[in-house]
Amino acid sequence: MCGRFSLTATPEEVQELFGLEEIEGFPPRYNIAPTQPILIVAGDLRRAEGDNRTNRRALLARWGFLPGWVKDPNDFPLLINARSETAAEKASFRAAMRHRRVLVAASGFYEWHRPPKGSKQKSTPYWIRPSGGGVVAFAGLMETYVSADGTEIDTAAILTVGPNAEVAPIHDRMPVVIRPEDFSRWLDCLNQEPRHVADLMAPAPDGYFEAIRVSDLVNKVANSGPEVQKPVEGAEAEPAAAPAAKKRSKPSKAPSDQMKLL
Repeated sequence: MCGRFSLTATPEEVQELFGLEEIEGFPPRYNIAPTQPILIVAGDLRRAEGDNRTNRRALLARWGFLPGWVKDPNDFPLLINARSETAAEKASFRAAMRHRRVLVAASGFYEWHRPPKGSKQKSTPYWIRPSGGGVVAFAGLMETYVSADGTEIDTAAILTVGPNAEVAPIHDRMPVVIRPEDFSRWLDCLNQEPRHVADLMAPAPDGYFEAIRVSDLVNKVANSGPEVQKPVEGAEAEPAAAPAAKKRSKPSKAPSDQMKLL
């Protein structure tokens, strides 16, 4: 599961990585939570002869996927993640897997290690980022939901997969990472069916991420500054040796009335 993440890269860094023609400015965001707007990249790389431009575009979407057939969003669960192993068959995600695959721009994500059952210890948060720093692209799905009154809202979910070596001691799921050389194939929903991109939905290579123990500040959405990524020093900062249990406490949700990054 991915329940919080961060995007602290500059707009210029995001623009360069994703090959965007243009992008609006945005501030660093250290503690992105469900229902908040997230930056996604849609469109595939289809060039006309002699044209080096791409048709990729950056847009904002609510982190919380809403299938088009939902009648009342208030009666539908908040879908922030989709299991990559089953998304192509699930009613909620099947159409988006075929027609609306996107990339989610991030600098890393947070995960909580749950203590053994019966323990009085609290869940332990970790900041998990690329070992070399920089921007990472999570595999995502989007859907434009149209409400009964005609209002449209772009919504998105992050695809998850089993963990790699760095994440396994903390949690049993992690976001699917799409490498830059695979952006075009992932985004090309015209020619690439879900079965053609199934190989991309694998754990990131061992060593790709580093896990950093951070304080409980990240538990609260209101804490949105760089202090939430400050490492906790000492032996207590080391991840546990065994994978975490599947059931975990959920971090608090953010208000859903804002669709801007400022």
